[in-house]
Amino acid sequence: MIGKLYRVSFLLLIRGVAESLWLKSRWLKSRWLKNVIPFTNLQSTVVPLKDDNPISTTPIVVYGLLALNIAVFFHEMTLSEAALQQFFNTWAIVPAELTSSFAGGAVSPSGGWLNGAEGEWLTLISSQFLHGGFLHLGGNMLYLWVFGNNIEDQLGHFKFLVFYLACGALAGLSQWFFDPASMVPTLGASGAIAGIMGAYIIRFPRAKIVTLIPIFLFFTTFRIPAIFFLGWWFVQQALYSFMSLGATADVGSSGGVAYWAHAAGFVFGVVLGPLLGLFAKGGDQYRW
Repeated sequence: MIGKLYRVSFLLLIRGVAESLWLKSRWLKSRWLKNVIPFTNLQSTVVPLKDDNPISTTPIVVYGLLALNIAVFFHEMTLSEAALQQFFNTWAIVPAELTSSFAGGAVSPSGGWLNGAEGEWLTLISSQFLHGGFLHLGGNMLYLWVFGNNIEDQLGHFKFLVFYLACGALAGLSQWFFDPASMVPTLGASGAIAGIMGAYIIRFPRAKIVTLIPIFLFFTTFRIPAIFFLGWWFVQQALYSFMSLGATADVGSSGGVAYWAHAAGFVFGVVLGPLLGLFAKGGDQYRW
């Protein structure tokens, strides 16, 4: 079993290095993503399908978040390209506008109707429900579905919602910190979902993640402990974050991926989860 885990970890390492080089040279683009910076988890062909980690409550908040994200995306699909860009300018985080709001200056150069500092701060929440394409939405919702129910089960419904929104807002602020003058909207749920993953790795490090891995022309599944699956995900995001520092000028007008939001959201999840009672509920099956 240990030998199999080492082989899987080695495969993930090789794939990760190749993907980092590929992502460094080519930003994912589409009709929507070309003018935004998305928070997206689906950056790899290594895909989590489910976890072997039962729950004792119905994850109603996760269901509600899934429904709301999908409903907002369907609304986006009804908009023209110009209207969609305006929608993003209004409800996504525009770092330059957020910077202006903190400084007490004029806030709405993008034409949004959320005037004033309070309106701009609201985008730290509203941006978490916007997505820039089917893969962007699908990747984030898949990770929310796989990992969110167990964290909601541990924290309870209300505290889980607070945790989710707080991680997303702090992740957005982290992305803003590294490019505060950008006029490119940043959006997506994966800052919040990264927080869920951070909480998951410390609460259920031994839980098995059923993972789809393509090997050459074939697909196979492995049950990978969360400590390896999520740990490697975080290492990738941290690596991409530092790589993106040298690519800021290239990303500023054409979009990219908000790696700092991913890495920071994960760290905030590790910190906030225990503060909100992540370990208060019994059950030690998947702990160290």
